[in-house]
Amino acid sequence: MSSTGSFEHLRDQLLVEGHVVSMFRSEFRAPNGEAFSREVVRHPGAVSVVPLLDDGDVVLVRQYRAPLDRFLLEIPAGKRDVAGEPPEETARRELAEEVGLVAAELVPLTVFHNSVGFCDEESHVFLGTGLSRTEVDLQGIEEQNMTEVRVALRDTPALIAAGEITDAKTVIGLLLALRRIEGADR
Repeated sequence: MSSTGSFEHLRDQLLVEGHVVSMFRSEFRAPNGEAFSREVVRHPGAVSVVPLLDDGDVVLVRQYRAPLDRFLLEIPAGKRDVAGEPPEETARRELAEEVGLVAAELVPLTVFHNSVGFCDEESHVFLGTGLSRTEVDLQGIEEQNMTEVRVALRDTPALIAAGEITDAKTVIGLLLALRRIEGADR
C-alpha cells in the first residue's frame, strides 16, 4: 500500500466485451487498506458539436436511442473509435458524417464525464461555426433513420426546461454555446 494515503487500482477482470464498451470488475485498495470492487464500464470517449449557423440557428438531430426506446433531440456526436485521432479531428468527421457540415472553426467548449459512478467515458464538446455543406455519410441503422432539426440557439433553454431536450451532452453544449455567443455580444 502506498504511504501517500491515496487509492490504489489493483486489477481488472473482463466481464463483458461489447462492440462499443467493455465491462470490468475492478479491484481497488482504499487509503485505510480496505479492499473493494466496482463494476466499471470502459468507453473509448466521445465528441459532440454545436453547429451554429450564421442566422443563429443550431442544427440538431432527432435520433432513436435503443437504451431509452425513444427518439431524442441531440447535437451531432460520435464516439472516439479511431485510435490516436485527436478529439477535434473526430468532431470534424462526425459533423460531416451526421449532418453534412464542415466547420471553418471548431472551438472547444468543455470536456465532461458522463456517469462517473460506473463509466470512464470522457466527452469533448465543441462549437462549430463558419459552416458549409458536404456529403452526409450516415453510419448504422439509427443514423440512417434520424432527421435534422433546426432550432434558434436562443430558444434552446426553454426546450431544455420543458424536457424536450434531455440528453446531457446536448444540454451542456447548447448552454455553453449560448453563454459564449451572448458573452461575445456584450
